[in-house]
Amino acid sequence: MSSPPTTAAGRRRLPVLAFIILAALFLVAIHFATVPFEKGEVGYGQFRTTEEVLRGLLPSVVLGALIGIAVVSYLRWWRPVLRDEPELRAPRFVWLFPVIIVLAVLGGIQYSALADGGVAFTITLLIAALLVGVSEELMFRGIGVVSLRDAGLSEGKVALYSSVIFGLAHATNLFTEGLSAIPQVLTTAFAGYFFYLARRVSGTLVLGMVLHGLWDFGIFTGLANGRDNLYLGTTLFIIADVIMLIIALATIRKVFPRREERAEVGAD
Repeated sequence: MSSPPTTAAGRRRLPVLAFIILAALFLVAIHFATVPFEKGEVGYGQFRTTEEVLRGLLPSVVLGALIGIAVVSYLRWWRPVLRDEPELRAPRFVWLFPVIIVLAVLGGIQYSALADGGVAFTITLLIAALLVGVSEELMFRGIGVVSLRDAGLSEGKVALYSSVIFGLAHATNLFTEGLSAIPQVLTTAFAGYFFYLARRVSGTLVLGMVLHGLWDFGIFTGLANGRDNLYLGTTLFIIADVIMLIIALATIRKVFPRREERAEVGAD
């Protein structure tokens, strides 16, 4: 059996179709990872006790992180997954996105839910949320972005396709949440773009991992009382999404200059 093709740098290749299949298998694996540990019924993203986090979230995010680490190690992709070359750095104004995310998290956390849950609950939920960031960023803004770049796509298309795939990955919630999950799919795709920008402006995937984890941590605290009693501060996350979307649309040509598109056409 022949080994997978490699690049000049000794990295193995992962075609885009193979990445999509990998992402699908990744989603199936993490979806069923919590089944053996489930006890009672917990709403999607709703965790009120340490036990619920340990049973309903931690197994899936640990497995997801391990899958990402294993795939990146096999492909020998650690450098391109974790770091961008200097020429890919986004303009400095793009730091607005990480700043807005941090402000939304600080303002949107339901601190009373953390106080009610206690120190152990807070720490466990924070660790689990950060592992969400590690696993999903490794898969979508790490492996996915490198796969799309290796396919020769322009950076604009890399951003678009990786964000769309990320959004569609959350369409699995349609089976559990019904049509109410459609807005989540859209907002998740937008969030994928914002995390992509965090990678581009910082030059490292690590910032996106941390921001992603903190964002989910804040959302989880807002859902602690259930969707019928949603924490008012959670609206800050929605407001932040709208603000970032407006900024993203207004500045897209500064992040992806037209000359990039012309260069791609010329290469064809």
